[in-house]
Amino acid sequence: MMTRRLLQLFTGLAMYGISLAMFIRAGLGLDPWDVFHQGLAGKTGLSIGAVVVIVSFLVLLLWIPLRQWPGFGTLCNAVLVGVFADVGLALIPEFSHLGGQIGMLAGAVLLNGIASACYIGARFGPGARDGLMTGLARRTGWSVRTSRTGIEIVVLATGWLLGGSVGVGTVVYALAIGPLVQLLLPRFTVPVASRPLPPGSGPDQSVPAGGGWQLGHQ
Repeated sequence: MMTRRLLQLFTGLAMYGISLAMFIRAGLGLDPWDVFHQGLAGKTGLSIGAVVVIVSFLVLLLWIPLRQWPGFGTLCNAVLVGVFADVGLALIPEFSHLGGQIGMLAGAVLLNGIASACYIGARFGPGARDGLMTGLARRTGWSVRTSRTGIEIVVLATGWLLGGSVGVGTVVYALAIGPLVQLLLPRFTVPVASRPLPPGSGPDQSVPAGGGWQLGHQ
């Protein structure tokens, strides 16, 4: 069982990084956090993968006042998604025609959904951005949806001001990824024995129910 969980975790994170590269190559807009990452990358000259890793660890610092504890999957997420995003960008060409861009966007959404279900279903803890959202909701009494919306508005607006790509892909991701992961998650969720877990890494964090949650490396 542990072997399957580890394999699913690492495969999911690798696919997530590749899907991020596909979104970028599609050139039709990114999800809110990646708009922010892309904007920072453009301003700093760092690769987007490096920015993803740096931001992940900075967000983890915000867990401290929220009394959140990272899981093994949290730390793997913080490193591997950015690494594989850069690998994907090195391998995937840009598309100059709309048909190719639309096909790349559709493939990115599908791969991202599978990747998210894989790594969430492995139950090794939430991503840094997921934990920020759920921790904020727990500490303030806000709903998870309200916490998510507030955080995403801030990072999307900041990323757009920094030059990140906002477009139809941003809307497609927002509408499609929740239902897609909700459909796939039961197929990839690995049952684990019930045991006490530190705050921020329990099943309610890593395998949330419904659509009010942020996905993937976020």
